[in-house]
Amino acid sequence: MISGLLLCLTASTAQAESSIREINVYPASIELLTSRDSQRFIVVATRDDDVTLDVTAQATVTLADESKVKREGNLILPAADGETKLSVEYGGHKVEVPVTVGKASEDRPVSFHLDVMSVFMRAGCNTGSCHGAARGKDGFRLSLFGFDPKGDYFRTTREQATRRINLANPESSLLIEKAIGAVPHTGGKLFDKDSEYYATMLRWLETGAKQDEGEVPRCENIEIYPPKAVLEGEGAQQSFIVKAYYSNGTTRDVTNLAVFMSNNDNSAPIDANGLCTASKRGEAFVMARFGTHTVGSQVIVLPKDLQYEKPQIAGNYIDELVGAKLHKLRIVPSEVCTDEEYLRRVTVDITGKLPTEEEYQVFMADSSEDKRAKLVDRLLERKEFSEIWAMRWAELLMIKSTNDVSPKSAFLYYSWLTEQISNDVPLDQMVREILTASGGTFSNPATNYYEIERDTLKTAENVAQVFMGLRTQCAQCHNHPFDRWTMDDYYGFAAFFSQIGRKNTEDYRERIIYDRRSGDVRHLVDNRVMEPKFLGDVTPDMKGRDRREVLAEWLTAPENPYFASSVANRVWASFFGVGIVDPVDDVRVSNPASNPELYKKLGDKLIEYNYDFKKLVRDICASNAYQRTTLPNDSNRTDTKNFAYAQVRRIPAEQLLDCISTATNHDEKFGGLPLGASAVQIADGRTSNYFLTTFGRSQRATVCTCEATTSPTLSQALHMLNGSATQGKISQGKLVEGWLKEGLGEDVIIEKIFIRCLSRKPTAEEREKLLATMKEEENKQRGLEDIFWAVLNSREFMFNH
Repeated sequence: MISGLLLCLTASTAQAESSIREINVYPASIELLTSRDSQRFIVVATRDDDVTLDVTAQATVTLADESKVKREGNLILPAADGETKLSVEYGGHKVEVPVTVGKASEDRPVSFHLDVMSVFMRAGCNTGSCHGAARGKDGFRLSLFGFDPKGDYFRTTREQATRRINLANPESSLLIEKAIGAVPHTGGKLFDKDSEYYATMLRWLETGAKQDEGEVPRCENIEIYPPKAVLEGEGAQQSFIVKAYYSNGTTRDVTNLAVFMSNNDNSAPIDANGLCTASKRGEAFVMARFGTHTVGSQVIVLPKDLQYEKPQIAGNYIDELVGAKLHKLRIVPSEVCTDEEYLRRVTVDITGKLPTEEEYQVFMADSSEDKRAKLVDRLLERKEFSEIWAMRWAELLMIKSTNDVSPKSAFLYYSWLTEQISNDVPLDQMVREILTASGGTFSNPATNYYEIERDTLKTAENVAQVFMGLRTQCAQCHNHPFDRWTMDDYYGFAAFFSQIGRKNTEDYRERIIYDRRSGDVRHLVDNRVMEPKFLGDVTPDMKGRDRREVLAEWLTAPENPYFASSVANRVWASFFGVGIVDPVDDVRVSNPASNPELYKKLGDKLIEYNYDFKKLVRDICASNAYQRTTLPNDSNRTDTKNFAYAQVRRIPAEQLLDCISTATNHDEKFGGLPLGASAVQIADGRTSNYFLTTFGRSQRATVCTCEATTSPTLSQALHMLNGSATQGKISQGKLVEGWLKEGLGEDVIIEKIFIRCLSRKPTAEEREKLLATMKEEENKQRGLEDIFWAVLNSREFMFNH
């Protein structure tokens, strides 16, 4: 019986191993320098169904030359200079990892920058809730996340002499006594006396608590391994390790010094040592922070033995990438929406208007297979498409009259913007014209960009946020806590805008913008003059050139990793209600794309299309991802960011008012515009009315996408129920009155109301109930107008679906 059981277990193990598609060993190479160096490794097996397994403990590991290194579990330590190989086998697969050892007999001195400050971060000492607060805590202040190493060294070693640092008796230094809980500490015990962190701090104190001599190698980037994981079943685990790369060409295993985080503890919590344990079904982005760098890895958690059959993927490249992500999550997408739903959805999204009765009848009567594609082509040629995108860019560019921008300048600026979009000027060209604009604010309206915001630092922040989706504001006073940007990055980027000159003209309403070829930006901490430097890139040669021209060329270049993808993501979000990176203007490591491959692909396509975003809109509207119904199924019901079904979206303020005007045949009058002009044509951000303000029109006070809101409020409901936007427009539009005079029956009029407002005919049940109501109504016009009012107040009307 026992032998039979063993045979059964062996067969089961063999069957499990036979499903392994590949194994990967991380990192792909190991470099050890000095006797104190070490490197962890992990072994990840990937099954045929893409589920990953941490098999580090189960894999067979051998060393080609055991005299060069020694192994303690998954930790490799140096023994002698030279080279060898680490061979790993599992499930019939074998991987070899090259190992290089140098200076194995030399000790590595403790570095304040590289070691002590890393302990501060790992222990949480320099966070905003502890000594990294603006005023520090309990009399001791550190720079937030270590943005000021020199200042941290001074405050650590020179304040509270002989107490915080006691070189005569290092073990009695408050710096480590508080950390191990030997004396009262507000932050509590941070690590044990027998930990490597204590050993590092004590060793630094015993060697004189010295400042680093000469140039300290900079950590240029870090990598987290594995780059992704798919865990099956609650309790499944995956260890993560972090490797740092320095400016002097060396590497270091910093897993024990990195700070690990997860953006979804409900699905994939991760502990301080990098061990991620699967919990509830979902996806997470686990992150590691070391120094100024933060990196992340996608983790997907699936239920054990989930019943799932991969659906066939149909559609374009968008559907392939969306489908690949849904497959990883074992999510089945919803069905494609009906023609009526598609007609209304795409017409509102592209033109901001409702389909007319004639458009409805023509589209529904069309039996051709490409009827939806032809509809999109027709809609893209309408002027309303350009007007909507002019309005959206006007929000981002904050076009409005101010103390510095006259109403005439604001109107000319908006008109220029509308002309650019309606003439299909490539977006990269338009952005270059804005950023490099010089001349009068009347003669060259794009120069108003530098009048609406005149502060140098704020201008740099706005450029990064609008055109690259990067929020750099946090790096003005300290290194960004959740992204890679440092104070040097912030002030170096701001230097591109430090030489913008302004002068008056004969007309007091107009200003001239020019390059004055002088002016600097100084660093907040040490007051040094900052050279212009591209974000995350090099310091360019500026000799004899307008700094803005150099920046504009870099920003719109195909090689720029931010511009095209960020713009494409904004276009995507306008059709789906949520961005691939969301919010669309908050691109950072700790706010990753829900579908990184799709995010990059859309940017690549925009470049391929020469920044003609109409072509990108065609791709989006042709995809099954966009055409799905809003009805979720059992597998995708809880998913809101992977486009498995269409999101119900409230129509934005300007478009909603235009839709009401279209449906009721009664135009709104806006200040400065002729009767019949639509709300999306309003040039000046200061021009508004009660409806637009109540329903969340952007005030254009900042470049943030949050300026325009679609959140429901009680005021909105009351205005629709009792305000002039519905009943007043219905009675003044006189549609019902006209239909009755034509002799149309109640049934026909009700159908017309539904088609005008909802782009569909009433259901049999709706028709029956409404006709029954009309039988009890003596005043037929009033009864039909009440039905019109009820339809306008329905959620189905106010939302795009």
